[in-house]
Amino acid sequence: MTAGPLSVLAAQVPLLRGQDAVDQFASEVAAMADDFPRAGLLVFPELHTVPAAGGTPEHLRAAAERLEGPWVEAMSGIARRHGIHLLPGSFCEAGPDGELFNTAVMFGPDGDILGTYRKIFPWRPSEPFTPGGAFTVVDVEGVRIGLSICYDAWFPEHSRQLGWLGADVIVNIVHTTTCDRTAEVVLAQANAITNQVYVVSVNSAGPEGVGRSLIVDPEGIVRTAAPAAERLMLTDVLDPAACRRVRRFGTSGLNRLWSQFTPADHPLTLPAYNGQIEPERWSINQKGD
Repeated sequence: MTAGPLSVLAAQVPLLRGQDAVDQFASEVAAMADDFPRAGLLVFPELHTVPAAGGTPEHLRAAAERLEGPWVEAMSGIARRHGIHLLPGSFCEAGPDGELFNTAVMFGPDGDILGTYRKIFPWRPSEPFTPGGAFTVVDVEGVRIGLSICYDAWFPEHSRQLGWLGADVIVNIVHTTTCDRTAEVVLAQANAITNQVYVVSVNSAGPEGVGRSLIVDPEGIVRTAAPAAERLMLTDVLDPAACRRVRRFGTSGLNRLWSQFTPADHPLTLPAYNGQIEPERWSINQKGD
């Protein structure tokens, strides 16, 4: 498949409350599909349709469903109805052994599941979620998208792994209600720069979320951003050719991070990980294996 470009709609919207949150979401998507008919991918904030997203751990556990449950079925139907790629935020997944995961699911225009991702770095000690154990990269119209949830962005290892798997875009869905959103904006730019990828960081709007969603290009330049917490749709067209260009010629024509190591270099020991960088494995893995 020829890669991109991909038209993206990042929806900075208030978290949906009430037991009819999924029905509200269906109406929300229908309106956006009418207003932005050329959008190939719609992205929503973390835990967007979970009524207990701002509640206690007990509320979150009570809202949990299996991956084969009604939430996934409903989201699949919405994506299929509008013929869109859809990342509807995340939901509380009841794991097979009693775990509680914060799980994102990417749906294709036929309603099929393209990939699932369980948040690896829950915000401790406040979040009761079990950490996931696998990184997820999916192909959307030939554009490779790495999935990331909120606090994942604070750990450079996470974005680096997605970049190594060949991600052109890292989508970081967020429900941040605190003053550290200022730091997250910086991290979105830093993760884009250090991995030479687009970063789409989508936060909830007020009254709970503090907004400030943004889309950053592979050189760290902010392409579009929400200045505050108001309801706002960010639209952009992401071209993976920009990632290829930056990786070939360097950020600002200078820094070629993925070409730093050569096979002649000695392995670099990384004591914090009880591992090492092996020069022959440093370059981007386009196959994702």
